[in-house]
Amino acid sequence: MMRGRRRLAAATLVTVGAVAFAAAGVTGTAQARTTAPAGAVTTGTVLSAGTVLSAGTVLSAGTVPSASTVPSALPAFPALPARAAVPGRAAYPPFAAPGKTLRLGAKGSAVKALQSRLRELGYMPGSADGRYGGTTLTAVWAFQKVQGIKPTSTIAARTWRALENPRAPRVLVPRGKPARVEVDLTRQVMVLYRNDAPVMISHISSGSGVPYTEYATWNGKRQRFSGSARTPTGDYKTTWRVKGWHRSYLGQLYNPIFFNGGIALHGALSVPLYPASHGCVRLPMNVAEVLPGMLGKGVPVHVRGAFRR
Repeated sequence: MMRGRRRLAAATLVTVGAVAFAAAGVTGTAQARTTAPAGAVTTGTVLSAGTVLSAGTVLSAGTVPSASTVPSALPAFPALPARAAVPGRAAYPPFAAPGKTLRLGAKGSAVKALQSRLRELGYMPGSADGRYGGTTLTAVWAFQKVQGIKPTSTIAARTWRALENPRAPRVLVPRGKPARVEVDLTRQVMVLYRNDAPVMISHISSGSGVPYTEYATWNGKRQRFSGSARTPTGDYKTTWRVKGWHRSYLGQLYNPIFFNGGIALHGALSVPLYPASHGCVRLPMNVAEVLPGMLGKGVPVHVRGAFRR
């Protein structure tokens, strides 16, 4: 999470979930902010024109999110079925692309086909409601990154062709456990495997790598917290977790699943196309909503790569 209060650029994606903040503070579980960082949206944050919420709401300049603006809950998605083997191009069901160019905010049957196909491939676009909003956009980004396409909100010929002939995610740990999580820092993608097959593929935002110094009131007194904002590579396992919003001394984490000390996979209100956290792996809110039901304790988490700006 980057320091500062830069205004959000037009069409900045903000994936928003339930805003019922838990007050269960545990020392040492950092990776979010108490004050809204650049790109983050919390109740009371003033947004710039064109900011998109996951529900598809576009706010005008100066809008302040409230309980009525932010969705009170996200739909739960059923667990994806495990495939018998890591799928290659020929293993996926056939798909005929509509071919229509789609942009954020589009509606109709072509959007519904896009959403259904993404879900079929293990991505998380939300319900197939025919509305191209923020939740679908994060799934599009994840798919494009896996296919080697520069992430964009526009669905054009190259993305449609890839949807017809998709590649499986690059395996980071070929001899890993059949059930595992792989975090690709280079591509900014997380893959959940079951039976050695990818069943959930998500866009992420990892540690920014920018050293930070934050001041926060913790345990009744104002304290100074500093760090490198890195997501360390290595081999870990999932440990403890919190349901709902968890307050750390650097802010709020949604449904965090910790795997390396105070570093967790967690939902965030902002998951940009660049590493922006204090070290945690940020997930879109709809992914964080269902991941705890799919990922148990003691499951290997492999973190590899490095993001090149």
